[in-house]
Amino acid sequence: MKILITGAAGFIGYHLSLNLIKEGHEVLGIDNINDYYDVNLKYARLAELGIFKEEASIFNLTTTSSLYEKFKFIRANIEDRKELPKIFKKEKFDYVCNLAAQAGVRYSIEEPESYIDSNIVGFLNILECCRNNNIKHLVYASSSSVYGTNTKIPFSTNDKVDTPVSLYAATKKSNELMAYTYSHLYNFPTTGLRFFTVYGPWGRPDMAMFLFTKAILNNQPIQVFNNGNMERDFTYISDITNGITQILKKEPIRADLYKIYNIGNNNSVRLVDFISIIEKNLGIKAKKNMLPMQPGDIEKTWANVENLIKDYNYTPNITIKKGVSSFISWYKKYYKI
Repeated sequence: MKILITGAAGFIGYHLSLNLIKEGHEVLGIDNINDYYDVNLKYARLAELGIFKEEASIFNLTTTSSLYEKFKFIRANIEDRKELPKIFKKEKFDYVCNLAAQAGVRYSIEEPESYIDSNIVGFLNILECCRNNNIKHLVYASSSSVYGTNTKIPFSTNDKVDTPVSLYAATKKSNELMAYTYSHLYNFPTTGLRFFTVYGPWGRPDMAMFLFTKAILNNQPIQVFNNGNMERDFTYISDITNGITQILKKEPIRADLYKIYNIGNNNSVRLVDFISIIEKNLGIKAKKNMLPMQPGDIEKTWANVENLIKDYNYTPNITIKKGVSSFISWYKKYYKI
């Protein structure tokens, strides 16, 4: 099958692209390589896929991988209403996985416009291109942040999600509503995935795993919000990408065109325990700066993934200890520590 992956230079997009091309699928990746975080990390991920910086820097240039003949890359914005339809028309995709988005809960307070441009305008452009090009299935990234002030644990897709506490969360909830409308009006399948705290090698520098490791290694204090009274459903990257791959490979049920799933580890880990595992792997005790809850944050997340298990045989199997160890090994190698 031929698959479009948007956000291919991102953390999840890189790993998913690698998964799919190693299984023999034809993949075209799109990314605008914005500077929300270090672009060199994004270029390094693309280099692992055989797309090098000189070519990846040019907008709208189709570049074929030097390592994987079934992978191509185009630097483009998904909100570009002129260029994206041209790509769809030329490439004739079977499936689309939309991972491109302006990420970050706290950053949405500082730069709200970028979230509307990418997460709302861009997603609408994806939906329009899908319905006009006979796409068999659109799989897209939602977020656990849509649960907002929900206090029922574990989070279930049957729960109401009408109280987002960040603009980022509001845009992701909007994506789910937009997808429902397009599935209803145009009779094509859409599946939204609410990701729960994804971590692992090649991860995002603004996420806790990365921030804590960097600070501890540099003998700097780590910021521990809500005085450490936080819990997260930390989900290792391979569990996420294996789950997405299973969804893309299985024909959607036409009678049920619109689906939403949680995709997580089905377990909640206390922040203090997470920090302790990092400390043990590094052999260094962290200096902790205890802080109040940040605006836009929620205290606890925990994914109920029963529906994903039932429909796609989803099996998260990487423990937090194994996952943290793998990340730190990658971090030391990548930064030559």
